[in-house]
Amino acid sequence: MALFFKSDLFSPLGLASLSFRFPTSSSSLFDSRIIPATKLSTKQTAIACSSLNSGNDENFQDSSNSNGSLNNRRLSKQSSWEAKDEEGNDYLYTLGKESDNMNIAVGARAGIIDDLFAGNFLGKDSDIVFDYRQKATRSFEYLQGDYYIAPLFMDKVVCHIAKNYLAHLLNTKVPLILGIWGGKGQGKSFQTELIFRAMGVEPIIMSAGELESERAGEPGKLIRERYRTASQVVQNQGKMSCLVINDIDAGLGRFGNTQMTVNNQIVVGTLMNLSDNPTKVSIGQVWKESDVTKRIPIIVTGNDFSTIYAPLIRDGRMEKFYWQPTHEDILNIVHRMYEKDGMSRDEVGEIVKSFPNQVG
Repeated sequence: MALFFKSDLFSPLGLASLSFRFPTSSSSLFDSRIIPATKLSTKQTAIACSSLNSGNDENFQDSSNSNGSLNNRRLSKQSSWEAKDEEGNDYLYTLGKESDNMNIAVGARAGIIDDLFAGNFLGKDSDIVFDYRQKATRSFEYLQGDYYIAPLFMDKVVCHIAKNYLAHLLNTKVPLILGIWGGKGQGKSFQTELIFRAMGVEPIIMSAGELESERAGEPGKLIRERYRTASQVVQNQGKMSCLVINDIDAGLGRFGNTQMTVNNQIVVGTLMNLSDNPTKVSIGQVWKESDVTKRIPIIVTGNDFSTIYAPLIRDGRMEKFYWQPTHEDILNIVHRMYEKDGMSRDEVGEIVKSFPNQVG
């Protein structure tokens, strides 16, 4: 026994009436004989939505062309849904695939998408430049006062930064990384920051504590993200930037029976790859020929680079600079610190002689 249901819902559209037969027994649900009694007619009528503005009528002309297809029609002359990127791929699809969070990195405006996804906390509107508005670079307003910078130290750092920004004009191999190493407390990191303040450089500074994570691959990805962020500073703000990793040997060095982790290997491999390909840096998106990253100089500090993986510190990738201040440098540094207190240079010299091993 079967029930018949007839509907004339589609008859105004030029379609035949539908008549379906439904079984009364659940055992007959999969009976191959239960098929639509009648099929749709072959006649097709296109449905077009028109605007109240008659000036846009040309966008919604009758689509009854030779093949009766809607595939070649655009939604609107101003629609971005059919936009293509430089490689001819769908722009919105590519943009969404490369973003970590659709609602933050690509955009979520209240009233445009479902409120379930936009949320009702921490603001409702997000835009595509949200990530770039976060202050990732370091400024040095807190460095008040006049400090002494050793000429040899300044010459090495300034030349390294200048050579990397001019590398595309030089007919020579320029190492991407400058490794400054030496004894503890000799002013490697502090003098580097003083030089950045004098040059107007806005660096991104990392520490050895960020070179390890409970997740495999996170530190390597973090370095690549910081490198690309520094590149965005150069492109968007027109300021010089660089990536600084302080005490790198504490995070990557091998001391006695310390354990080598996969993150140590990935960080070393990431830095080696950046040195070899400084303008092609991926954080997981599809490789594009047009995605060129600005070359950003890298400066690392440490106490003993002999504990680091040897291929990373070879001359082609890293220019090494051993810093040990001379007696004259120490005297000038201390005298500049206490000059406003009325201490003479001779008095400072006596203090330095009294504590010969207290460099820092």
